[in-house]
Amino acid sequence: MKTTLASAFLLTVSSVAVAAAPSPVVPRPDAMKMEGVPQVPLALAEATRPYLEYRTASLAGWNASDRSMLIQTRFGNTAQLHVVKSAGGARQQISFEQEPANGSWSPNGDVLLVSKDVGGSEFYQLYTLSNGRLRLLTDGKSRNEFGTWSKDGSLIGYSSTRRNGADSDLYVMDPRDPSTDRLMASVKGGGWNIESFTPDKKTAIVRQGISATKSNLWLVDVATGKLTPLGNHSRDIAFGTVKLASDGRAWTLSDEQSDTLRLGTIDLSSGKFVARSPSMKWDIEEFDISSDGRTLAFLTNEAGVSRLYLLDTATGSIRRVDALPSGVASNLEFAPWGEIGLTLSSARIPADAFAINPTTLAVTRWTESETGGLDAKLNVEPELVSARSFDGEPISGFLYRPDPAKFPGKRPLLMWIHGGPESQARPSFLGRYNYLMNELGIAMFYPNVRGSSGYGKRFISLDNGPFLRENSVKDIGALLSVLKKDESIDASRIAQTGRSYGGYMCYASAIFYPADFKSANCVVAISDFVTFLKNTQSYRRDLRRVEYGDERDPKQLAQFKKIAPMARIGEIKMPLYIVAGENDPRVPASEARQVAAAVKQSGTPVWVSIAANEGHQWGKKENVDYQFWTDLLFWQQTLLGQPAN
Repeated sequence: MKTTLASAFLLTVSSVAVAAAPSPVVPRPDAMKMEGVPQVPLALAEATRPYLEYRTASLAGWNASDRSMLIQTRFGNTAQLHVVKSAGGARQQISFEQEPANGSWSPNGDVLLVSKDVGGSEFYQLYTLSNGRLRLLTDGKSRNEFGTWSKDGSLIGYSSTRRNGADSDLYVMDPRDPSTDRLMASVKGGGWNIESFTPDKKTAIVRQGISATKSNLWLVDVATGKLTPLGNHSRDIAFGTVKLASDGRAWTLSDEQSDTLRLGTIDLSSGKFVARSPSMKWDIEEFDISSDGRTLAFLTNEAGVSRLYLLDTATGSIRRVDALPSGVASNLEFAPWGEIGLTLSSARIPADAFAINPTTLAVTRWTESETGGLDAKLNVEPELVSARSFDGEPISGFLYRPDPAKFPGKRPLLMWIHGGPESQARPSFLGRYNYLMNELGIAMFYPNVRGSSGYGKRFISLDNGPFLRENSVKDIGALLSVLKKDESIDASRIAQTGRSYGGYMCYASAIFYPADFKSANCVVAISDFVTFLKNTQSYRRDLRRVEYGDERDPKQLAQFKKIAPMARIGEIKMPLYIVAGENDPRVPASEARQVAAAVKQSGTPVWVSIAANEGHQWGKKENVDYQFWTDLLFWQQTLLGQPAN
């Protein structure tokens, strides 16, 4: 009898112990420093796994020696360089770094140049890559940005801050021999780089970026470093990249006498720009020229969707490539033998590499990236939502609705505000965020408030300076009014998130519209323009002052203090999730820490996540995945009303 009772007692204790055992959780990456964030249940990670195992493939260039394509894709923890030798061929990995790597082949394919930073710092170094090994070309400390190759491949031009940490001076080098590295010209400011070399390599064409609506072109004597202005620098004109055709003509993009960027030629003697593309409502974003100079390919941004056109440089006739899938294209590049390559992404296509035959206009998909076993064709396509803001300005955004058959009735909504502010929400692949729509039934809205690119230089300038800054926040209110009237959206369950400048908008919108948002996830966010400008890296400080304003001016400083989210942070009562990268050179992690400290004192519920080995754009899959899982926990708790665990 005693044995039976003892056995029964042990069995009961064992059962209680099993019942009380905690659910298994995902180990937190060592670099993720979190406060107030619950652990991630293993069950959540397993449920989302297919959505996290998608890949992308971005065109990095063509190799003239074997006609292969160089792409950047990820098979491990970070994106690396791979070679694809034919359409649909295997991806052969050739770089094996702990940090993301990108590259560019020399014109004849004998040297592969690689750009890589450490920990998301954006202090890029240049290397050559051969047999899986990198050879350092730059100093290992400064910030270096690749510009271009000379036509014969004997020189690279790049910018570097090595002289004083702030100014992007211009350098040239034969990458086969690092001892040839030399300073070509010292400059002032952080927006400089080399666009092209003349065929004789005696002159470099240089672009000085000042703002989204102004840039200057210069001619630089490669031997002496003498800079000569190209065109009238007193005018408010923006130029894109400059490329030389085989006939010697210089082609560029410019908004001279236009609200949008047009394609044309610029005279290297007089600086006169002549538009060669027809007047368009939309910006031309990228272009490239065939080796023989007979064909020019260019991409337009038409309401966020990319369109590819081919221009016959002799006749001026233009053809549109209709077979290219609708989406967002970039990285446009002619192969030496005439084929056109680009990267394209859409709601149903992860970023993949495509090629176009310039004669037949036939489109071939070179890579087909995995989507975790999920059928990407089932992803939701967005619809355009328009509104009129407080001053009558038309604004819009892209709305993704969950499947009404699977999720009937009114649905919660997450608003995602882009950064920049000179950026644009466009209908590209949402990757892991498709889980929110497909499995949780959350609608997604991506606004393009004033200051966004893609709608002309008038629109992009409407938020410039501290006195116009909050007008973009008012645009959010106008869009909220339209969205709350939508019969498929639950107006009582709307949350928001935003990155970088979008993170400022996230804080500001939480202050402006406390009754409209349930919670806010503000990522690498500006919380005070004065402290941001003080602590952002020196090479970019003046460039950001052009957009945001100059805190050294007393009137602007007073306005900065007035509009800073930090000045009204105590008004935020909704739950906050604050995310930052410790190595962020753009928006330092101190911007996040000062908000976290303030809201803790005010009693606002707050989660904080800071990654020690990331910067502004996170590049390590283990961190990105874990952050996504905690984001989901935040939305489940604050938007869907579910327990955090």
